[in-house]
Amino acid sequence: MEKKLIITGGAGFIGCHAAKYFAKKGYSIIIIDNLTRKGSVENLNWLKNQYPIKLYKTDIQDNLSLKDIFKNENNPKGILHLAAQVAVTTSVSNPRNDFNVNALGTLNILEAVRHYCPEVPFIFSSTNKVYGLLNSEKISEGPKRYKIDKKKEGISETEPLDFHSPYGCSKGSADQYVLDYARIFNLKTVSFRQSCIYGERQFGVEDQGWLAWFIIATILGKEISIFGDGKQVRDILYVKDLVELYDKFFEQKRNIYGKAFNVGGGINYSLSLLEFIEILKEQGLEISYTFGDWRPGDQKVFVSDNTKVIKELGWEPKTTPVQGIQTIVSWVKQNKDLLKSYISD
Repeated sequence: MEKKLIITGGAGFIGCHAAKYFAKKGYSIIIIDNLTRKGSVENLNWLKNQYPIKLYKTDIQDNLSLKDIFKNENNPKGILHLAAQVAVTTSVSNPRNDFNVNALGTLNILEAVRHYCPEVPFIFSSTNKVYGLLNSEKISEGPKRYKIDKKKEGISETEPLDFHSPYGCSKGSADQYVLDYARIFNLKTVSFRQSCIYGERQFGVEDQGWLAWFIIATILGKEISIFGDGKQVRDILYVKDLVELYDKFFEQKRNIYGKAFNVGGGINYSLSLLEFIEILKEQGLEISYTFGDWRPGDQKVFVSDNTKVIKELGWEPKTTPVQGIQTIVSWVKQNKDLLKSYISD
């Protein structure tokens, strides 16, 4: 029997890695993507050169088209909802579009699932930005990084929600719809509140995908702007480790639906920007950077406490920051011409 997986945003950075992983496992991959993000056409072609991929070139804001797709692609084994507007700064400059994509688009997907495949496991790619600036936590400053006092493992799902910035509001409201549709309509949904995901095929830009952007800009000889003092900390998670978590969710048999899980590299895989720059220098890269003002909604520190997802899904990140960064450096060096054509746009 055919195993189908529907991936919204399947030509994006995380989406193309997920599509490859599940296609390799024998799934028939159905991608819903409007192909507007930089690199999405290249990612799609990269996938199609390896596996038969079915594409619906559709925007998730188009409710009628989504209904038709889900009516046609009946009985998938899973739904992975990754399509999104992903940048805080873009949400500030165009909050209506941010809302339409992230909040309304997610509602459209949920409604299509509710009407046409309510028994299918559903993953929503949420964000740590639902916790805002962590104003309830005491944050101390060290020589090279900030840290959250009295939170040895990081931020757990018990942290109060605080939707800061239009991006936080749109993703946060989508996150809550996803959880409530499990409660009210009995859908098999989960929300993964993801920290900083990184890896190859991430066409990073200044306002999103900062780790990839630092590497791309450095190798292309461009100066980097650091917003803030560089001591801000994120836990970083290699994309292939994340995709393995998606697989664990689809394969598990326990009823863990209607739950939110913080998903990141955790305390052991956390870096400040200054520490990241040191790693790049150790890789032999010459990096040029300046400092600028803090951006709205930028947390001084976020580290995901993975205790809940480890306990309930038996998953842990495997790829160390140095290993993952070395992989991206190699990929960027091999694809300089392609990346240069995007950066010069």
